[in-house]
Amino acid sequence: MSEVLTLTEAAAFQVKDMMKEYGSDDVYLRVKVNGGGCSGLSYGMGFDEEKTDKDMELQQHGVRILIDEESAPILRDVKIDYKQSMMGGGFTIDNPNAIASCGCGSSFRTATVEGTPEEC
Repeated sequence: MSEVLTLTEAAAFQVKDMMKEYGSDDVYLRVKVNGGGCSGLSYGMGFDEEKTDKDMELQQHGVRILIDEESAPILRDVKIDYKQSMMGGGFTIDNPNAIASCGCGSSFRTATVEGTPEEC
């Protein structure tokens, strides 16, 4: 069985660097799916200091990752990477479950979860 999601080595390196800026490397990276966005769902990532009993914990490349039970099925087989270019860098999310996304690239929907679309 595959992991719920995969954090690449490049993404993990960037997350660890951001943890230093945050002031602690003893935090979790929380990855979740929120309702909203042009297509109905959007991704959320941030640091969290506490794990709840509804969280799944993964560890990849030295990063502890939390995913809540509602987001887990939507994030199955998702790959989070970090790309650097001359224009700067940013996280990319490859979600094979997404059947539609909006032009901004941060909102999506799946065949089983549509969410509630908002205007862009």
